[in-house]
Amino acid sequence: MDLDAIRAATPGCGHRIHLNNAGAALMSQSTLDAVTGHLRLEAEIGGYEAAAAERDAIDDAYAALAALVGGRPDEIALFDNSTHAWNAALYSIPLKPGDRILTGVDEYGSGALAFMQVAARTGAELVVVPDDADGQLDVEALERLADERTKVIGLTWVPTGGGLVNPAARVGLVARRVGAVYLLDATQVVGQFPVDVAALGCDFLTGTGRKFLRGPRGTGFLWVRDEVVPRLDPFVAEIASATWTGGLEFTWQRGAARFATWEHSYTNVLGLRAAVRQALDLGLDAIGTRAAALGGELRDRLGAIPGVTTHDTGVEKCAIVTATVAGRTVDEVQAALARQGINVSTTVTGHTPFRDVRPLVRFSPHYYNTAGELDETIRAVERLAKENFRR
Repeated sequence: MDLDAIRAATPGCGHRIHLNNAGAALMSQSTLDAVTGHLRLEAEIGGYEAAAAERDAIDDAYAALAALVGGRPDEIALFDNSTHAWNAALYSIPLKPGDRILTGVDEYGSGALAFMQVAARTGAELVVVPDDADGQLDVEALERLADERTKVIGLTWVPTGGGLVNPAARVGLVARRVGAVYLLDATQVVGQFPVDVAALGCDFLTGTGRKFLRGPRGTGFLWVRDEVVPRLDPFVAEIASATWTGGLEFTWQRGAARFATWEHSYTNVLGLRAAVRQALDLGLDAIGTRAAALGGELRDRLGAIPGVTTHDTGVEKCAIVTATVAGRTVDEVQAALARQGINVSTTVTGHTPFRDVRPLVRFSPHYYNTAGELDETIRAVERLAKENFRR
């Protein structure tokens, strides 16, 4: 991995230390060029005409995403964000009174709310599976709870508020045993480390472009296993997802296309394609190894600062690091770091409603960050902690 070349091709690296990749990563010049180039083409020849001219590249966005997760292009549907992709999946699963939905404590807020709504509408029972002693989803508890009534198992693979990596493949084995539809939220995973839907055993997988994939905002996708499609009833029918067959009848499109929408921002689609191709070219194994190493180093060094506490749980941890500074609110820490050109974010309690968590400062390095940037960040946090002790 030629880090100098990668950083030279990332405009944002020139003037910021960007440790907010779990929020929105820095786009590369090639991704920026893909977005602005197509937007210019639309302005010059028209939107429909530009889409027709770039049809091969647009189709390749599906192929790139399929390669990213280990699936096929016809198993991919594009959305404007991961939440809409996730909702399209969940609301398509037929449920009735007596059915059970199992999910984890770290379910993302939008998913948790959707589960609550679906349970209220259908009469299905929503059950939150507890964590184990390591702070990850308790697979043994899941196995005890999962039975023939279980129709949906939902999991957030990497939660928004910490470095935990949940045991997604083990959850897949439980889902297969009981015949439940397994809905996996990989929003914080795609682009951070490798994904293999076959090994995971999931039926749906959702992701976004703006985070570790380094794509533009307003992009998301759904992967759906072909074998589960006959069991689904999508909650929206439109001209991209269904075909009128005459009279008052229609048929669904094959595969993931039955979740598709006709209109897309093709500027964003082509930007997403460029970002995914870049990740594939660099190699997700290499990206994952470097990102995890940077996260581990940052976590260890922050935890060694007097007055600073890290809060990440789980057996396996990733590049997301959460911490607090004694005597400082998380907003104070974020603002102080921003004044020094360091981008971080903060967690929001309502984003994980099944877990009662305090607000935390979230650091999320990525492969293009350097050892020197970590050094500067540690020095900045050390100064904040020392200033508080002198108060």
